Amino acid sequence: MTDATDSAPQRYIAAIDQGTTSTRAMIFDHAGQVVASEQLEHRQIFPRAGWVEHDPIEIWRNTRRVAAAVLAAGELKPHHLAACGITNQRETTVVWDRSTGKPVYNAIVWQDTRTDRLCEELGGDVGADRYRERTGLPLSTYFAGPKVRWILDNVDGVRERAERGDLCFGTMDSWLTWNMTGGPDGGVHVTDVTNASRTMLMDLRTLDWDLQICEELGIPVSMLPAIVSSSGVIAALRTGGSFPDVPLGGILGDQQAATFGQACLEPGEAKNTYGTGNFLLMNTGTEPVFSEHGLLTTVCYRLGDEPARYALEGSIAVTGSLVQWLRDNLGLIPTAADVEDLAARAEDNGGVYFVPAFSGLFAPRWRPDARGVIVGLTRYADKRHLARAVLEASAYQTREVIEAMQADSGVALTTLKVDGGMVVNELLMQFQSDILDVPVVRPVVNETTALGAAYAAGLAVGYWDSPEDIRRNWAEGQRWSPAMGQDERDTLYDGWNRAVTHSFDLA
Repeated sequence: MTDATDSAPQRYIAAIDQGTTSTRAMIFDHAGQVVASEQLEHRQIFPRAGWVEHDPIEIWRNTRRVAAAVLAAGELKPHHLAACGITNQRETTVVWDRSTGKPVYNAIVWQDTRTDRLCEELGGDVGADRYRERTGLPLSTYFAGPKVRWILDNVDGVRERAERGDLCFGTMDSWLTWNMTGGPDGGVHVTDVTNASRTMLMDLRTLDWDLQICEELGIPVSMLPAIVSSSGVIAALRTGGSFPDVPLGGILGDQQAATFGQACLEPGEAKNTYGTGNFLLMNTGTEPVFSEHGLLTTVCYRLGDEPARYALEGSIAVTGSLVQWLRDNLGLIPTAADVEDLAARAEDNGGVYFVPAFSGLFAPRWRPDARGVIVGLTRYADKRHLARAVLEASAYQTREVIEAMQADSGVALTTLKVDGGMVVNELLMQFQSDILDVPVVRPVVNETTALGAAYAAGLAVGYWDSPEDIRRNWAEGQRWSPAMGQDERDTLYDGWNRAVTHSFDLA
């Protein structure tokens, strides 16, 4: 254990943030401020319509590169690090050989919809809620369990190898942890409770794998990682991960890490992350709250041996990735940041709405049959209005989720804490405040996902004394207040709801 007096100014905490589009390594000081940051994008692989894959080997290679680069950027050595935390895109699924470390197939990404028919079959007469009471999740292509089943059923020889005990399954945290702690030479095969709660294979109350669900999905239990707390020393990292001998002290799924980093530590506190998709989480305390309005029940975090904290979550599949689509598929903007300037050149959306149901619609509608549509086009509309509709789609979808969360929790939202890559877009943040009619607040340190993983790791080794240190470190960076009239707000949102109905039954 590292003594708290040993923590600063010469000691720091590292975090690996393995996201959907990139892998980032960051180093933080005791005040939660960024000391150094390095980032590398990885390829997005689209073998067929609705299929999304990543190369796990490329991601592991990028992880090693950014880990080495961030130490160089901060002019630090591994002995300057008190601990390292990992945070990750959550449901993305990898199966690999435990003796060679070689994946049997590409990672199947959380956005992938290839398991839609399998999910229907698994639902049977009961439907999508078959496992919700135990797992907090509907049967959906979103979650990892059906993705594992697809690999077992569709990659030659994999089921036989799995049943012999030769294969490991994990989300990206497991893949990185296993490699960073030795890989085939003694790598530790674990996941934390937040990531396990996104597999559809874990019982929310016992925090153990549900053997009956595993059997019904046809997934050998020998493949599964051990489930550990979000904060606690797991193992020392090995040389191959660029942080040799540094304790791995924390693992959190990315949205739970952002919730922790935003100091949402009490029931009713919520944050919204604007990334590839949008993810709104509200801390509900030590008892799981089950949604009547299309939200997910998930583990928020668990510190050591303390009781787990739970959350209600609204997951929106496509927000930031819609800006990338505008850039890469249509070529309307040279960089993602240019969407704000283009959108700002239009006074309003010109009647145009963009419903980005590329992978169906997630919370609160859960319509896998939906597909993306642009509604309200006239000869007047141009690329400015399309850019504005792209940004507004994130805000409308966020309002849908917040209304569902308020209905489930009985707690009225008074302020929305925001983070993620898109919150530097001031036009979007102002429109979000306008359409919600509540203030929107961005913290000084915007990279709260990596910061949350760093906090979990630092708490495990005594670098921070308690979660109250997290609350003291949190500081408001910017605030947007509503400036839109109620009539305009209602008219715009009614238009959005009409537009969404046009996306149904297109798959």
